Amino acid sequence: MKKINWNEINTVLLDMDGTLLDLHYDTQFWQVQVPERYARNHGLDITVAKQQLAPLFDKHIGTLNWYCLDFWSQELELDIVEMKREAAHLIAIKEGALLFLDQLKQSGKRTVLVTNAHPGSLALKLEHTQLDNHLDHIISAHELGLPKESPLFWGKLQEIEDYQPEQTLLVDDNLHALRTAREFGIRHLLAACHPDSQQPPRHTDEFPTFHHFDEITSGVNSI
Repeated sequence: MKKINWNEINTVLLDMDGTLLDLHYDTQFWQVQVPERYARNHGLDITVAKQQLAPLFDKHIGTLNWYCLDFWSQELELDIVEMKREAAHLIAIKEGALLFLDQLKQSGKRTVLVTNAHPGSLALKLEHTQLDNHLDHIISAHELGLPKESPLFWGKLQEIEDYQPEQTLLVDDNLHALRTAREFGIRHLLAACHPDSQQPPRHTDEFPTFHHFDEITSGVNSI
């Protein structure tokens, strides 16, 4: 991993799912729980249910609908919010994430959670993790009406969070979001390459990467 020059960074924008939190919860929910409930409600074999859902999911990936619990509740005729709560025992903070956040705050960095998560999903995860106690500001893309995959997102974000792109670090597992941030001018970019603890790491040469937070926390300590 390329060494981060923390002296050049004033603001740290942090993704939630797959970065601070284990993506296993969301993977299990959308790839297992939703197809099973959809199949049961429609009297379908699970394989057929997944075949029907796949093109619908593919159509909305990277859009705000993809992250909207209200949209999927209506589209699939399922109570997605309640189903999310049923699986809440799987919500887990990445090892070392809270220590990393606390070290950032102690070093004087502004820490901002910037997530595509729907407010309903965000509230549930904050309830189970208390991440909000370790952050300066929390922003859902739904407040801005754009996902992080949109090139317009990062400029709109400045309307509610006055950050300087050249003095900002974005930590995210979403390569598309990292690309649009780079296009906007955010100078420091870091990819979380092991978003789901139950899946193999995802390697990329496009951005500096890290597996575990202890790889970068020590650098903050030395400021």
